Amino acid sequence: MMRRLQPVDGQGPLVASDAVDGIDRLQRAVETVIRGKPEAVRLAIVTLIAGGHLLVEDVPGVGKTTLAQALARALDCSFQRIQFTSDLLPSDVIGLSVYKQHSGLFEWKPGPVFANVVLADEINRTTPKTQSALLEAMAERQVTVEGVTHPLPAPFIVVATQNPIEHHGTYPLPESQLDRFMLRLRIGYPDLRDEKQILRDRERADPLNDLVPVMSAEEVMELQRSVSAVAVDDALVEYLMSIVAATRDSEMLDLGVSPRGSLSLFRAAQALALTEERSYCIPDDIKRLVVPVFAHRILVSSRFASALRRSEEAEAVLREIMKTVSVPL
Repeated sequence: MMRRLQPVDGQGPLVASDAVDGIDRLQRAVETVIRGKPEAVRLAIVTLIAGGHLLVEDVPGVGKTTLAQALARALDCSFQRIQFTSDLLPSDVIGLSVYKQHSGLFEWKPGPVFANVVLADEINRTTPKTQSALLEAMAERQVTVEGVTHPLPAPFIVVATQNPIEHHGTYPLPESQLDRFMLRLRIGYPDLRDEKQILRDRERADPLNDLVPVMSAEEVMELQRSVSAVAVDDALVEYLMSIVAATRDSEMLDLGVSPRGSLSLFRAAQALALTEERSYCIPDDIKRLVVPVFAHRILVSSRFASALRRSEEAEAVLREIMKTVSVPL
């Protein structure tokens, strides 16, 4: 039995009201473009202020790229878009050293990954070799080329989009790559009322063009520092670890959640609490994030394969696991 949650000293509204106001401004700004999807927008913001990377997976045309672009435009930060194709090379992503004949020296030319917000559009349409060019950048916020390490700007977030792997011309992301994304989310089709509003919004112009920055890079970094100060009770940590252990012990899974996944859920829960104007986490923060944080990290055994897509199978297994783990009171 898990012990009862203990009160956390100083529970209440978060210190800085301007932090809360900044998050609300960012949410409202992105929602002027992404209609009727407040949860998707909120999870994108959670990923940003938690210092993670976001994978948006869905069928074509539902707004995956638009969500990434709206988030980038709402931030007063540098932005680069990389369109991943089958002929893209690693040097097209991270950069390369170019020989200058007049000086007889090599000059470093940074690639588009050197930006605060990087949109890796249709990341699973390029080869695994090029996909792997992002591994060091996403994990360590740096790029090493020819023995020289180049730090990336701060803050740094990769927002990648991908179509379901069943679509033609796609390469499944390896587990090592998937594990570096803090969250994976799906946007889904809008309801008809929201879709009607989307048509009206774009009747004369694209609302994305009217989006102006509402948060600076310094404010993003301040929010990221605030996230680490959000309190997480020991009972919640035990709850989180019980879910992790269940994924590693489940006979339905060939691959459980990694320690990086545990840390991602811990940090994302802190960030979610911050967006909800709390200085402490509650069980609902964990429950709300288990699927978007863990589903892309686990691998369902072929013995339990069904007609569902791999991502849907993983989500179904996680929901079953959640029913078996006691929630702290």
